Amino acid sequence: MSGSVKPRVVILDYGSGNLRSAQRALQRVGAQVEVTADADAAAGADGLLVPGVGAYAACMAGLRNVNGDKIIAERVQSGRPVLGVCVGMQILFAHGVEFGVDTTGCGQWPGAVTRLDAPVIPHMGWNVVDAAPGSTLFAGLDADTRFYFVHSYAAQRWEGRPEALVTWATHQVPFVAAVEDGPLAATQFHPEKSGDAGAALLSNWVEAL
Repeated sequence: MSGSVKPRVVILDYGSGNLRSAQRALQRVGAQVEVTADADAAAGADGLLVPGVGAYAACMAGLRNVNGDKIIAERVQSGRPVLGVCVGMQILFAHGVEFGVDTTGCGQWPGAVTRLDAPVIPHMGWNVVDAAPGSTLFAGLDADTRFYFVHSYAAQRWEGRPEALVTWATHQVPFVAAVEDGPLAATQFHPEKSGDAGAALLSNWVEAL
């Protein structure tokens, strides 16, 4: 980000996610934000945020309705930043298994999103993460920083590029809390609901656009 020009971020509106809270959170850290399903706007923005709440299959159906999977693929291929949040992270994997249904995802990363094997589901509340060394997203944040999670499913193995920066968290079992893989990044937690910690993370992402 150079000078006083605010980077343009599009929040992809495909019928899922905390669009307005994400918009406000990004605006607070200096981004110019548009919420839209318009493919040209999404392609041309400095950064694309892909939100997501609810069921994996429903999110994928909504995403495909606006060609969101193609928009993501084209941005990643051309090296343009994308940030997935919560189910917006999960749909980046090859597939998700929920309620016995196996749904094909965007396939940016191999592997599956599956139910957490924990006595209390969903995993809801504040949790620390084990940030990957050299992370841009978590730069300047202390090891005991907590982020807000609400999910029952997660990627529990990393099968993607070994050079990707993978951040882990634990709710009875370890799971992938965030990934930074070239232009493609994602968080399983909600930065827009994570107070100062989430604002710092979003600021780090926006600064890098």
